[in-house]
Amino acid sequence: MNTYDIVIIGGGPAGLAAAIGAKDAGCERILILERDAELGGILNQCIHNGFGLHTFKEELTGPEYASRFIQQVIDRNIEYRLNTMVLNIAEDRTVTAMNRVDGVFTLQAKAVILAMGCRERPRGALNIPGYRPAGIYSAGTAQRLVNIEGFMPGKRVVILGSGDIGLIMARRMTLEGAKVLCVAELMPFSGGLKRNIVQCLNDYNIPLLLSHTVVDIQGKSRVEGITIAKVDAQNKPIPGTEIHYDCDTLLLSTGLIPENELSRSAGVAINPVTSGPVVAENFETSLSGIFACGNVLHVHDLVDYVSEEATRAGQSAAAFVAGNALASDETTTLHIEAQSGVRYTVPSTIATTRMADKLIVRFRVAAVYKEHYINAYLDDGTRLVHQKKRIMSPGEMEQIILKKDLLLAHPAARTLTIKIEQD
Repeated sequence: MNTYDIVIIGGGPAGLAAAIGAKDAGCERILILERDAELGGILNQCIHNGFGLHTFKEELTGPEYASRFIQQVIDRNIEYRLNTMVLNIAEDRTVTAMNRVDGVFTLQAKAVILAMGCRERPRGALNIPGYRPAGIYSAGTAQRLVNIEGFMPGKRVVILGSGDIGLIMARRMTLEGAKVLCVAELMPFSGGLKRNIVQCLNDYNIPLLLSHTVVDIQGKSRVEGITIAKVDAQNKPIPGTEIHYDCDTLLLSTGLIPENELSRSAGVAINPVTSGPVVAENFETSLSGIFACGNVLHVHDLVDYVSEEATRAGQSAAAFVAGNALASDETTTLHIEAQSGVRYTVPSTIATTRMADKLIVRFRVAAVYKEHYINAYLDDGTRLVHQKKRIMSPGEMEQIILKKDLLLAHPAARTLTIKIEQD
């Protein structure tokens, strides 16, 4: 059985950054396992720009952004295996995988980093009535068909869901000559970044219909038309509000789900809101020596944040392997609670004696808030954060920065509560 210091599951932006972070922190034997035929993950099909503004201070396409990290992995002689599917991760960090060259094989890792990314929510989870004709694609599948395979899914398109991939594909399909009739969104707010609404919909006069959903799909062998309707506060269609579109394609952009089947089978505790692992401030999961980062942890809106968090996860894994990581002590652990408009936080716990001088806590809000404050309270009533925001929406991640010296000044505190409030 081959032994590695760190085995990283996934060769996308998170896995690449984690490997580089671990290598630069002094870890030598690192292996990346990637199920695709090349490194880079989903970035390889994201040929639009907008990547790298935080990391490289310039605007790059997805493949350009990925190539810079891939080159860093190569320059550091970090080992990787492509076309390799991980089958199981044991609690003792034994990794079972397979590929065409090696067959089924087992690796023993001193630490494991989960970086499997996320997948799209399928039609079966949406309860859309109608037949199952050709012409229904997830937005990510359509993106791959257009950008990599060179195949146009259709010419007259309706998009359900205003996630970032759907917004970007509205523009992409338009540029390729298709007519995007509308983007329908079930919620009363968009699930994507504001800049994507402006650049991908407004700039091309594509209507965004909020509080609308698909109520019928016409056509048996191929999509012939879509009927959408307005929904009420309970998300039920309102009779008499139906709108029909003659189209041949329906793209679904209805959310992303972290790929955590391996995490669950290993026994990692999962956050029911994010569907990703529960992690501490060093990105360690509930299982010692198993870390998580990137979209397998929680769905990000910017890949720059993925790389930033993954680098820290790699550094934490390297410290664990070297025996330099301080053990978590319940008497000095702060539990973060999300309340009053905050859906979840990453991390979920903070070992205050182990944290860096500053810690970024990221989260998403549950609704649109205008002129509200992000407040963070310790259980003794001390308010550590009082940060006004002009607007907050579920489509964009929020964050606060916690300072170590302020937390250590309250050694008896056990809970930090983050809320959205009017003052």
